[in-house]
Amino acid sequence: MNNQEIAKKVIDALGGRENVNSVAHCATRLRVMVKDEGKINKEVIENLEKVQGAFFNSGQYQIIFGTGTVNKMYDEVVALGLPTSSKDDMKAEAAKQGNWFQRAIRTFGDVFVPIIPVIVATGLFMGVRGLFNALEMPLPGDLATYTQILTDTAFIILPGLVVWSTFRVFGGNPAVGIVLGMMLVSGSLPNAWAVAQGGEVTAMNFFGFIPVVGLQGSVLPAFIIGVVGAKFEKLVRKVVPDVIDLLVTPFVTLLVMSILGLFVIGPVFHVVENYILIATKAILNMPFGLGGFLIGGVHQLIVVSGVHHIFNLLEVQLLAADHANPFNAIITAAMTAQGAATVAVGVKTKNPKLKTLAFPAALSAFLGITEPAIFGVNLRFRKPFFLSLIAGAIGGGLASILGLAGNGSGITIIPGTMLYVGNGQLAQYLLMVAVSFALGFALTYMFGYEDEKEVATEVETERLVQEETTGNIPAALQNETLVTPIVGDVVALADVNDPVFSSGAMGQGIAVKPSQGVVYAPADAEVSIAFATGHAFGLKTTNGAEVLIHVGIDTVTMNGEGFEQKVAQGDKVKAGDVLGTFDSNKIAAAGLDDTTMVIVTNTADFSSVAPVATGSVAKGDALIEVKA
Repeated sequence: MNNQEIAKKVIDALGGRENVNSVAHCATRLRVMVKDEGKINKEVIENLEKVQGAFFNSGQYQIIFGTGTVNKMYDEVVALGLPTSSKDDMKAEAAKQGNWFQRAIRTFGDVFVPIIPVIVATGLFMGVRGLFNALEMPLPGDLATYTQILTDTAFIILPGLVVWSTFRVFGGNPAVGIVLGMMLVSGSLPNAWAVAQGGEVTAMNFFGFIPVVGLQGSVLPAFIIGVVGAKFEKLVRKVVPDVIDLLVTPFVTLLVMSILGLFVIGPVFHVVENYILIATKAILNMPFGLGGFLIGGVHQLIVVSGVHHIFNLLEVQLLAADHANPFNAIITAAMTAQGAATVAVGVKTKNPKLKTLAFPAALSAFLGITEPAIFGVNLRFRKPFFLSLIAGAIGGGLASILGLAGNGSGITIIPGTMLYVGNGQLAQYLLMVAVSFALGFALTYMFGYEDEKEVATEVETERLVQEETTGNIPAALQNETLVTPIVGDVVALADVNDPVFSSGAMGQGIAVKPSQGVVYAPADAEVSIAFATGHAFGLKTTNGAEVLIHVGIDTVTMNGEGFEQKVAQGDKVKAGDVLGTFDSNKIAAAGLDDTTMVIVTNTADFSSVAPVATGSVAKGDALIEVKA
């Protein structure tokens, strides 16, 4: 199948265009907001060519096509009429979904995910510097200072990054946010790390009883300051007149929030942050590697639930405090086991489609993205997923026993090796990855997957049986001439005031400006779609043409007012039979255009689809000539 054919089947399996609110895409997935999840034929979608998996999460039905392919499939479904939205719009809609805990975790993710790239880069810089040290190649003084700038800056200004990102997420001015955040780590304040070392540098003592230091390395206080600051700024902006907003709002926001941040929120939540850090380390340092065993066993379950962004906060806290991240190795073990289970399925299966799905999904996992492996393969067959959890738990336990801790976050498995080059743990890291892979592969190969028989899907089998028993075998495409379904004046499709139709994205055809409110069948056909609103009809003619008759532009918003449907889906009609009626006056009263489009939606199946009418057309006049 080509991409257009796959896109048509995707739309049908989603419950049709009418069941789709909007569609967007990310790097690997088509993200669809649907009206009714129950109308989705998930089995059909998961078995389509090029589909690597599909799942429903955060109010979205997400279909995994993989990098590159997803862009092409997005273009195809949009060309076939699915409404679009930006990723930000879709994220806002999805944010309304789920319970309070899920929404809170998604917010953490929205704040910390944009910061992860600089933490990744910092970890890689540490790895390169550590490699020079391991090779006993000391860097000259100025170059050593430069490398220290590369490795330390992100952590020194971390509160500034957190406040900036939090302002961005909560609707404040990000520029105000980053200035406020940098105030918290101003060089005029005593450095928090220097104060903690107990040397000559001591905390400032405001009013004789409030100790104040910079918030270097703090994460939670910066996040809370960002939340409160963004909301406070929006409140100030509501009461300040527009003419002085530019002067007053930033001034008041920075003044009030710097006082709250340094004297109240900072000290209080710094204590809370320390307790969270102590609890996190207590779990990670449980004896016999139990902490790693537990986290490694549940991490991919947490990924499925969609609340795994909580680890971003904990990893950033650990790195800010110790420049070491034990979570990274444990998470790597869990992800390696998922990828290994997918490899085992790919090796064992004789199904060529599953092979072409499994190996790229496994490669994606080994590069740090496990969703294609989880949703495309392992969860689909269940046992591979749960056996990989066992392997991940054992690998995570081994990571804890070996004391593995990366000097960054955000990258795992293959690219993650760079986080262990500079700290002397590369050999232990590779051992942990090898053990996790071997266990995930062996458990799945031996106990987790039995190849399915090479048979057609139940849907296809049922169709073949029906054709054999009823003789209702689809005829080959044939030439035919469609007569006008509308009496009125012909309008070129390119002149229609709707880009979906005028661009030809839906197919070739013509439009008619009605002079009568009756819709007739343009050929002998079967009614394939009869919208409940009565504004549109889909027909499949006996010669194979698929025809869409769409009365008016945006008339679906009238919810059937002024329309009367005379046929139902599955009805057989003859050319000239009445399909429905409509009232052009009511369409005009609603502020809408009653121009009616007649489109051959399977234009690509024919060698030619050409309008043959001009001027005015009456019932029975030739309108479109279709050639096979």
